[in-house]
Amino acid sequence: MASVPSLTLKSGPAMPKTAYGTGTVWFKNGGTDVHRQTVDAIKVAIELGYRHFDCAEMYGTERELGIALAESEIPRADVFLTTKTTNIEDVEAALESSLSKLDTSYVDLFLIHSPFPATSPKQLQTAWTMMERCVERGLARYIGVSNHAIPHLQSILSTAAIKPAINQIEMHPYLQQPELLAYMRAANIPFAGYASLTPLRQRLSKNVEEVLAHLAAAHRVNESAVLVRWVLDQGASAVVTTSGNRDRLEGYLKSVSAFTLNSEEVAEISHVSRDTHFRGFFADEFRSLEAGKSSW
Repeated sequence: MASVPSLTLKSGPAMPKTAYGTGTVWFKNGGTDVHRQTVDAIKVAIELGYRHFDCAEMYGTERELGIALAESEIPRADVFLTTKTTNIEDVEAALESSLSKLDTSYVDLFLIHSPFPATSPKQLQTAWTMMERCVERGLARYIGVSNHAIPHLQSILSTAAIKPAINQIEMHPYLQQPELLAYMRAANIPFAGYASLTPLRQRLSKNVEEVLAHLAAAHRVNESAVLVRWVLDQGASAVVTTSGNRDRLEGYLKSVSAFTLNSEEVAEISHVSRDTHFRGFFADEFRSLEAGKSSW
């Protein structure tokens, strides 16, 4: 079983830096039937040493994760659970529903999945107040956000009693977001990355592919490992990834501790990717925000 580096959020539980995601390939489009393939894939991840699991009500796989954890008989204290909600109207009820599906009394990290259900700063601030109550009630150890841009973070911080513990963002060479990263560093808000393998799925630049292949050969790893390290070596607290392939999952874990990219290698990937832009998630919403068409 691989050893997974972790990060301690403030004074609480350690958050493993490699998280197993239960969305994307495992995403369920409705239905209440348990997807056994998802359960078995999560159990393989547990066997290999994954201890951080990232889920969301939107994915429809919280029940599968709960079943996999129960069948694996792994102590709850040994697992770091992250889930997310889009229900900003009743955050507490949303988390209670997630806890029931996960068969646990608390999650380690609870996130607002995106800011876009909110139509005003006030609505997002109200949702954040409800998130804070989840901490007060012991339903979540930490609270944070996902897919939040600078205006959304500014809105929350202006009224928050509890600062977001993390902002989980789409992060890969085709979506580098330097302004957002700089803002979060200044505000002392850590970030986690997801969709880091996008350049292997969206073949948009031969030059990028050549650099990734060169660095992979130099470090005797595959291109996936290079992309995971590119995110981590820019200060990410965690990277969310997933697969149904056992060898690939094991490789992801090993890549976290087997090597690092130096600053020149990180910069080389960033430089060669700088003119290629791709956003795979919430693309329309961010396009409106960036064009100044959204209200905030």
